[in-house]
Amino acid sequence: MEAKAVARTVRIAPRKARLVVDLIRGKQVGEAISILKFTPKAASPIVEKVLNSAIANAEHNYEMDVNNLVVSKAYVDEGPTLKRFRPRAQGRASQINKRTSHITIVLSEKKEG
Repeated sequence: MEAKAVARTVRIAPRKARLVVDLIRGKQVGEAISILKFTPKAASPIVEKVLNSAIANAEHNYEMDVNNLVVSKAYVDEGPTLKRFRPRAQGRASQINKRTSHITIVLSEKKEG
């Protein structure tokens, strides 16, 4: 049994979000939350929100025990890129890519024993 939560089109670059997601993959839920609370990255509150949503989904939709939950899968995919232009010297313009992410966290129950 698995419970998951997805945050789509989050305004943070996938490369930056992956650094935070890599920290919690395979960890127990309580440990993952405490890691995210004390990680000084911009993506950590966003990932924490997705993790809390996945916990709520597991508890409410699948009646799983919160104390036995483990982050079985956690990954960040690239979302649509917002393209903007910035004026540069001598009448030129350069493109700025404002990247977005799709953050997915999947929880499963740890086997007893």
